[in-house]
Amino acid sequence: MKSVHYRIGLPVIGLLFLSACSTQSPQVESKENQNSQQQQLEAQNQTLAKPAQPLLKRKVALGRITNETIYGKSLLRDSKGDVLGKQVTDMLSKALTESGSYLVFERPDIERLKDEAELTGESIELIGVDTLIIGSLTEFGRKTEGESGFLSSTKTQVAHAKVDLRLVDSKTGHVYHSLSGAGQASTESASVAGFGSKASYDGTLNDLAISNAISDAVNKLTAQIQKRPWKTDILAIEDGLVYVSGGKSQGVREDMEFSIVTKGKEIKSKQTGFLVTLPGKKIGAIKVIQLFGESETNEGAIAEVVEGSIDNLDITTVDIMEIK
Repeated sequence: MKSVHYRIGLPVIGLLFLSACSTQSPQVESKENQNSQQQQLEAQNQTLAKPAQPLLKRKVALGRITNETIYGKSLLRDSKGDVLGKQVTDMLSKALTESGSYLVFERPDIERLKDEAELTGESIELIGVDTLIIGSLTEFGRKTEGESGFLSSTKTQVAHAKVDLRLVDSKTGHVYHSLSGAGQASTESASVAGFGSKASYDGTLNDLAISNAISDAVNKLTAQIQKRPWKTDILAIEDGLVYVSGGKSQGVREDMEFSIVTKGKEIKSKQTGFLVTLPGKKIGAIKVIQLFGESETNEGAIAEVVEGSIDNLDITTVDIMEIK
C-alpha cells in the first residue's frame, strides 16, 4: 500500500516542480480612456483638418562619410576600400532624399560624373548648396545576450551603431552644428526542454542597426537645418510681377508669402576673421500666384507684391526670405 502511494507521488511532485520553474507574465490592466468617444472623434477630425506646415527644401551635399570603427577593416584595405563607409554614405543619401526635406547633390562620386561628361563632350555645372554634411560611423558592434533556466533558455543577438555628423556652411567652411544618431537592432530565439526557435548569425542586423542610427541622425539634422530661414533670389521684375528662383521641387506653393529683405553689408570681423553680414531690412512682401518649370533645375515662381513697393528696385541688392 505504501509503494503505491510512492509511485503516484513522483509525477505529482515533478509537475509541481516544473510549474514552480515556469515564469508567468504579469497581467496587464486595461483602462478606459477618460475622454468620451465623441471627444476622441472631434480631436481626430481637428488633427486631420489642420493644414500641414509647408516645408521648403534645403540644398545639401554629402561629403566624406567614413568608417572609423575597427569593424570591416584589414591590412589589405586602404581608405579607398572603405566598404562600410560607402554603405553609410548611400544609406544617408537615400534617407535624406526620401525625407522630402532636401535637394541632395552628389559629391562623393563627382569624379565619375565628370568622366561620363567627358565621354559625351558635355560639362557639369555644379550647383552651390546651403550645407555640406560630413561625418563618420564611430560605433559599431554586436553582442549576444541570453538567459537559461532549468528547462528553458533564451538567446538575443544585438547590433549597435552610432553615426556622428557635422553640418558645414559651404560658403565659409564653418561647422555650425554637430550631432549624433544611434540605433540598434535585435533578434531573439527561445527554447523550452530542447524545443523552440533557433537562430544562427543574422547579418541583416548590421544593416538595420545602421539604418536606425541614420534615421535618428536625419531627424535631428532636419530640426537643426530648418531653423535657418530659406531664401532665394529674384530673377526678374516684369509688368509689376516678381519672378523668383525655386518652385514645386523646393516646396514652394501658390498663396505662400515671402519677405523682400535687403542684403546686409558684409564686414570682416577682426576678432574671428569671418565676414559678418549685418541684418537686412524688410522692405516688402510678395505672394506666389503661379509656378513654372518642369524640373528642379529650371523651376521658378511668379509673385505679386502685397506689401511695400518694388519701383526702381535693384534686384541684386535684395533676397527673398521665408517668413518664420
